[in-house]
Amino acid sequence: MSKSSTQRVSPLRQRMIEDMRMRKLSAKTQSGYLRAVQHFAGFLDRPLKTTSAEDLRRYQLHCVDRGVSPITLNATITGLKFFFEITLRRAEVMTQMQHVRVAHTLPVILSGEEVGRLIEAARNLKHRTALSVAYGAGLRASEVIALKVGDVDSQRMVLRVEQGKGRKDRYALLPPLLLERLRQWWRMARAKGQILPNGWLFPGLDPLDPMSTRQLNRVVHEAAAAAHIDKRVSMHTLRHCFATHLLEHKVDIRTIQVLLGHKKLETTALYTQVATDTLRQVISPLESTRPS
Repeated sequence: MSKSSTQRVSPLRQRMIEDMRMRKLSAKTQSGYLRAVQHFAGFLDRPLKTTSAEDLRRYQLHCVDRGVSPITLNATITGLKFFFEITLRRAEVMTQMQHVRVAHTLPVILSGEEVGRLIEAARNLKHRTALSVAYGAGLRASEVIALKVGDVDSQRMVLRVEQGKGRKDRYALLPPLLLERLRQWWRMARAKGQILPNGWLFPGLDPLDPMSTRQLNRVVHEAAAAAHIDKRVSMHTLRHCFATHLLEHKVDIRTIQVLLGHKKLETTALYTQVATDTLRQVISPLESTRPS
């Protein structure tokens, strides 16, 4: 986008930021919305106030032709929808933009043995403990790095997850083995001054800051390579494994829903499709046709 175009957009950008702040949108959401508007402004190359419904239709076609993924495209449309409907008060121009269907794929699931190898292959105690939390409690990467020392409740054997996805607080599992690993990590980190009193459980290089999700994802990729696991693995894979393995151990799916913090049961029900141990216990009707 040209310098003059940036200057013209600036007042609108400020107003949009204020509109998002008024609604207390998360920093990540605000960044995504602003990025969507900035990209569209570069495509339009004239004042955003002059945008027509046809301009937005052409932009969606442009994104499709460039191979933008359905998830990214839908996120872009949501950001533009906020800008035009809320900030510019021009909802009518969004009539030609349509969200696209996202293909649903099954998550990659590791066996219990593979998860164990993955965790042990992590470079150091801090990384092994962080991966243990992701799998042992079923937390998202963002929830792991947001944990503080005071969130570990050893009396009730739970982890307090503050403001997880959807800005909801919840309690997660704290199994005995995970508590042992957390205490081992805490003792070593405290002795080295890496953890501050009631500070971040997994701090970055500066104890005042937590690890980033990018760092944590790099950790799991390196561990997977070191463990010679050739499946496509991410931090979220450990959360998927947590849910699937619980289901295979006959834990009620509604209990798993609560532990994961899912709003809808249908989201949790996805794991019934990948719980292979459960599937193997089902007897196919074909067996009844076997000659006696």
